[in-house]
Amino acid sequence: MSDKGQATDWIGGVHAVTAALDAGQKVVRIRLARDKADGRTRALIAAAEAAGVPVESHDRGALDKALPDINHQGCAAEIVTGHILRESELADLLARTDTPWVLALDQVQDPHNLGACLRSAAAAGVTAVIAPRKRAAGLTGAARKVAAGGAEIVPFVPVTNLSRAIERLKADGFWAVGLAGESHASIHDTDLPARIVWVAGGEADGLRALTADHCDLLVSIPMEPVMESLNVSVATAIALFETRRQRAARA
Repeated sequence: MSDKGQATDWIGGVHAVTAALDAGQKVVRIRLARDKADGRTRALIAAAEAAGVPVESHDRGALDKALPDINHQGCAAEIVTGHILRESELADLLARTDTPWVLALDQVQDPHNLGACLRSAAAAGVTAVIAPRKRAAGLTGAARKVAAGGAEIVPFVPVTNLSRAIERLKADGFWAVGLAGESHASIHDTDLPARIVWVAGGEADGLRALTADHCDLLVSIPMEPVMESLNVSVATAIALFETRRQRAARA
């Protein structure tokens, strides 16, 4: 919690902190280890000064003690987490975006997987990532670290009910396409719609039956039979970049 009473969280690593500053994220302060003196760190300090963000210098041991759960690598930033998009704000974001598309995560519980999905979503140009508010990973410091700046680029939208959120998107002209290993429809043979919401399941059970029922189409990623499935973040990356490939081919 910041001095102004705002909800905050810590992110670690020069890359993630730099991305937060570049994206206009509200950064309360930055803590640096005194032995950090490389070019990227100097550039970060300059960017922080330009943004009016205070930079504190600490012994590395003091950072370890103050931030035991953050893989800070000698650099950490306290950021305001209130930037997470509210569910009620999603429709306006989509209306302001040319050919928007969305990634929906169905009970992905590992923050590292969430972070990896956000990183892929940012790289692919996804408009927003939605996930259930309960029984799913939130946008923690660990997730932000793995996202490597992606969490500061793609809006993350916690929703009360994922199925209802998908139905609202469908009513707005989106097609819901779920990733399901049992589907006989290959992602590579499917003409993916422009306004698409990709739906990916969690680590334990994959796409839940209830969520799958709200999808217009289920597709699978072809793979060798010796493996039953891919990690959710890997499968998501393949789906997002297949969409990007098809969009480029149609342009």
